[in-house]
Amino acid sequence: MGATVTTFFADALRRAPVMAILRGMSPEDAVAAASVAWDAGVGLVEVTIETEDALPALAAVVRAAPQGIPVGAGTVTTPDRLAAAVEAGASFGVAPGLDADTVLAARERDIPFLPGVATPTEVGQALRLGISTVKVFPAATLGPAWLRAMAGPFPGLGMVATGGVTAATAPEYLKAGALAVGVGGSVTPGGRLAAVLEAVLGR
Repeated sequence: MGATVTTFFADALRRAPVMAILRGMSPEDAVAAASVAWDAGVGLVEVTIETEDALPALAAVVRAAPQGIPVGAGTVTTPDRLAAAVEAGASFGVAPGLDADTVLAARERDIPFLPGVATPTEVGQALRLGISTVKVFPAATLGPAWLRAMAGPFPGLGMVATGGVTAATAPEYLKAGALAVGVGGSVTPGGRLAAVLEAVLGR
């Protein structure tokens, strides 16, 4: 796995520590939501693809992305789903869990991949697979203290806290050592993503 792929998430999230997660949206709504996130300074937007029905939304966001802005696919749980995401234009993949076959498939394609972890064993396995940044999921269940605990035995591990993160808790995860928070929900006023952007980015 190349150095650029290995450091992709750390580099992309340095400017704004928020990953926007767009789930269950029509192509038009997904593009509108992604545009608001991009305008707020969010560098990484993922469109989840639990089913093939979500692939048109992913492709639409890829087409709408400003030059040089990567768009990823979420819920990439199998090599086949990774292949479909790449065909739709995804530049990176995200998963709720850790599947070694999918991690290796992403490596073969030179695609940055963010697998989900919830135990020290899974963190260790991810590191052995060449992953330097992981998705801590579900963050609301694990809590900021879990991230602090992992920083000791796994120094240098990048963590993106995802799952139930709110405007009130997002700063706590960042203080606990999270590289960023992943947040879904509406970007309209009063929506969760909009509230987190305000809390973390001040906009």
